Amino acid sequence: MSYSLQRSSKQKKRRRRIAVFLILPLLCILIGGIGYAAYLYIKAEHVAQAAYKELDRGGKSSKRLEAVKPLEDNISILIMGVDESEARKEDKEDFGGSFRTDALLLATLNKDDKSIKLVSIPRDTYVYIPSKERKNKIAHAYAYGGANGTIQTVEDFLDVPVDYYVKVNFDSFIKIVDTLGGIEMDVPISVTDFNSKKSGFVTVEKGQQKLNGEQALVLARARHIDNDFMRGQRQQLIIEAIAKKALSLNSVTKMADLIEAAGSEMETNLTFDDMIGVVKTMLGTQLNMEKLQVKDIDEYIDGIYYAKPDEQSVKEIKETLKQHLGLTSAPDEATDEATDTTQHTDEEENQ
Repeated sequence: MSYSLQRSSKQKKRRRRIAVFLILPLLCILIGGIGYAAYLYIKAEHVAQAAYKELDRGGKSSKRLEAVKPLEDNISILIMGVDESEARKEDKEDFGGSFRTDALLLATLNKDDKSIKLVSIPRDTYVYIPSKERKNKIAHAYAYGGANGTIQTVEDFLDVPVDYYVKVNFDSFIKIVDTLGGIEMDVPISVTDFNSKKSGFVTVEKGQQKLNGEQALVLARARHIDNDFMRGQRQQLIIEAIAKKALSLNSVTKMADLIEAAGSEMETNLTFDDMIGVVKTMLGTQLNMEKLQVKDIDEYIDGIYYAKPDEQSVKEIKETLKQHLGLTSAPDEATDEATDTTQHTDEEENQ
């Protein structure tokens, strides 16, 4: 073999060794990344399984002819924010042993145009509560019957099916926002209030801001700085900002991070596959969200404040939601006018 051939052969072997040294670390990184992603996915699935809680009614709303599934049907999801802080636990023992919803928002998702309607229901809205067969503040539906009672009340009030629910408390809300790396939004009002542990104060300034979990919670919860209608708008803006940030991740695996972050603090009747179905429906889209609010009229009954819903506002929202869900025939109208309107006015029920 000539010297030139030997030299060429040595150069080829050297290039192969260099290629192997370069490719092997890259392969290790790639395989490790895939393995880690799979680990997160599996972990999120386990968390979702732990958070799953089937409703007493089963998987189908009484206002549906058939059960629905994300990706295949237009669906609705009721978001319940429940104050389960240590401070509220102490109040809970004083006032009947039950928590109340601090935020209540109904989202409908249309699979065809990838749009969302988000309805805010003020916590003091005066409605018929089927589980107690009387009218009271809608926040008390959770105290009377938990998620089941709240869903039944919302279905009765808005005359549309509530297919799924997600209940979050303060801890899970904060973790979700922080896992997203914070949220960007135009804050409508400045506010200073206690943090979630009531161990200090948190301030949020008016204007374009990036909020962490504690700041977002303060903005969502703060009362007595405007009114319940404006509070509902703040909560809608926060949900919109969370959805925008989550969609910007554009990855099912990263969505699994959010599920894992919420942890055991979340409760839902969405299975892991349902959650991924919702994610797949919305990923890769620009968020198309219309925000609706139940308008109300201030009313005092036996010295207790209630937000009496405006009938025209409720009628318009009902029609909008039914159209968005593609309900061709209207379910039975709510029967609150014909039911017992007895009120409880003791301190336990009207906090």
